[in-house]
Amino acid sequence: MKEILAERLRVCRKAAGLKQWEVAVYCNITEKAYQNYELMTREPKLEILSRIADRYQVSLDYLVGRTDDPTPYPKAKSQPTG
Repeated sequence: MKEILAERLRVCRKAAGLKQWEVAVYCNITEKAYQNYELMTREPKLEILSRIADRYQVSLDYLVGRTDDPTPYPKAKSQPTG
């Protein structure tokens, strides 16, 4: 999974025309932390991975290799409390 994640992070970032530091700022992490994700030396926490998926407009399943379809899922609507 780490290899797929790292590759897809690179591909999505380049397709979006972004630099690593720009994604890092969006995710509120250091540039070095983001570099580590693309180099496979660290894995992002779910909260960070979710932000990255939102920034690239892809699904989490796509980033981690569970599907080859990058289409993001629709956001869940909050249910009214009674």
